[in-house]
Amino acid sequence: MARSPRDNRGQREESEFIEKLVGINRVAKVVKGGRRFGFAAIMIVGDGKGRVGYGAGKAREVPEAIRKATENARKSMVRIPLREGRTLHHDVKGRYGAGRVFMRNAPPGTGVIAGGPIRAVFEALGVQDVVAKSIGSSNPHNMIKAAFDGLNNCMSPRSVATKRGKKVNDIIGRREGDAPAKETVDG
Repeated sequence: MARSPRDNRGQREESEFIEKLVGINRVAKVVKGGRRFGFAAIMIVGDGKGRVGYGAGKAREVPEAIRKATENARKSMVRIPLREGRTLHHDVKGRYGAGRVFMRNAPPGTGVIAGGPIRAVFEALGVQDVVAKSIGSSNPHNMIKAAFDGLNNCMSPRSVATKRGKKVNDIIGRREGDAPAKETVDG
């Protein structure tokens, strides 16, 4: 049986995204006959090239909760500017509720130094070198929302330059390793 182009599109889309299950929470509702269990899932979805999103889903069965969370994550995807496609442009802090996350760019070969849910965010985003520290809340929902708060505040030098009406070299200045400019003092 021949497949239609729509079927192929669905398969391509499945393999295009990186999906990370961060956590599943079981909740119980006490009713007359006993307990009714429900499940809440939180997912991270990214393309590995600078787009990432998160979503939560609730249902009576785990697979249904995961499916809902994945749909919500795909709808909420945002583009994050990356330096050389491997790290952040600058250090950034994110905050949500009691959760605070500090994220720093890193030199090549550092790897992803981050714990728990934040690691899943960077892996789905496609970041290879970053150092992150979570301070405060260890709740995965708050940690992820704090990380996204910080990532949404990331700006590329090009976008800052266009906003200010300057050139990119004026914004970046000199990188480490460049010789400093000599200043002369006239007597």
